[in-house]
Amino acid sequence: MQVSIETTSGLQRVMTIGVPAAELEEKITTELKRISKGQKVNGFRKGKPLPPSVAKRMFGKQARYEAIYQQMQQSFFKAVQDEEIKLAGMPSFEPTVDEDGKDLEFKATFEVYPDVALADFSAIEVEQKSAEVTDKDLETMLETLQKQNAQWEESTEAAEDGDQVVIDFEGFVDGEAFEGGSATGYSLTLGSGSMIPGFEDGLVGAKAGEEKTLDVTFPEDYHKEELKSKPAQFKVTVTTVKKPQLPELNEEFFKSFGVETSDLEEFKTEIRKNMDRELARALRNLTKQQVINGLVAANEVEVPASLIDQEIDRLRQQAVQQFGGGQQLDPNQLPAELFKDQAEKRVVIGLLMNAAIEANELTPSAEKVEQLIEEVAATYQDPDEVRNYYANNPQQKSQVEALALEEQVVEKVLAAAKVSQSESSYEEVIREANQPA
Repeated sequence: MQVSIETTSGLQRVMTIGVPAAELEEKITTELKRISKGQKVNGFRKGKPLPPSVAKRMFGKQARYEAIYQQMQQSFFKAVQDEEIKLAGMPSFEPTVDEDGKDLEFKATFEVYPDVALADFSAIEVEQKSAEVTDKDLETMLETLQKQNAQWEESTEAAEDGDQVVIDFEGFVDGEAFEGGSATGYSLTLGSGSMIPGFEDGLVGAKAGEEKTLDVTFPEDYHKEELKSKPAQFKVTVTTVKKPQLPELNEEFFKSFGVETSDLEEFKTEIRKNMDRELARALRNLTKQQVINGLVAANEVEVPASLIDQEIDRLRQQAVQQFGGGQQLDPNQLPAELFKDQAEKRVVIGLLMNAAIEANELTPSAEKVEQLIEEVAATYQDPDEVRNYYANNPQQKSQVEALALEEQVVEKVLAAAKVSQSESSYEEVIREANQPA
């Protein structure tokens, strides 16, 4: 087998491979026997092998096509292994010499992984936040849990922030009703920020049966181009005002959160533990994100288009699953442009993390893996069940090992980077950690 490799542009390579005719003919013969076996042909007894001349006349073209494709695949991947090529994505094949009796020649076009030479970690700047769960944070969390489980009761009183109103409304721009600007029986929690600025504020103080006219302006970044920055007027009828009736902090309420106690202080202790875990995870993730951003800013990486395409496909699948499309929606119908930037960023991060792992010869720390599993186990009523799950599921444990490697990369960067410290609050840290990266 003869092999030559040419760099066409950037990370793209073209490999030319020659396969001896005898080797190809042997594969064609094997394919011909496989395809013709068991075929029912008039004039020949079923189950008996067809004469070679008949088999070739009837199935020779198909056998040659499949044999050539198999040969190209096998020859290519053997060459990749022999040449120690870091293949990124699947190749495309093109036969250039395909004639009976002649050596097969074909070209394989593919991309390779880039060689990533990491910049010195000392150039990266990281601000590490610190925070703690205060008594006030705990009381706020208790109120939040109560509000999330509130029962809504109709009221004749004026609506306040946190109340729910049921409204009919119609919106107008330049005196004309616009598409999507009206609804009937719409439930809205005041202060939720689900409507454009000024809309919810304008309904504070309204009572059931009251009609309001709201003058508002669509924000500059509104999702509909034709409405961006446009002044609008909404005519609103408040049909119902509902006030939240908070549940009592009793044994039944505590049990709904998996805490078997009738004592409020014990419940608070469990809630604080959860908040502490959440805070520690959020602080770690914020630091990790800064490290990743620092790596991306400090290193220019040439990205294989094939890896971006693969990541786009993964993001499409995730989007379909997230929105419950199931089998009814083909992920490929979603435009690639929607996911391209995110996909490219993910690929760049993956390449940089892998480069850091290789450069520092890191392997998953058993201690770090155990720590991450324990963090998950601590959130369940039966921690041993979680530990056993990972112990008996190598594939799931490998995902934890991958996370452990990422944590180890972060530690390596922090050891060399310019790290400053700042104090923050529980609320600020959680809010920042929940913002899109």
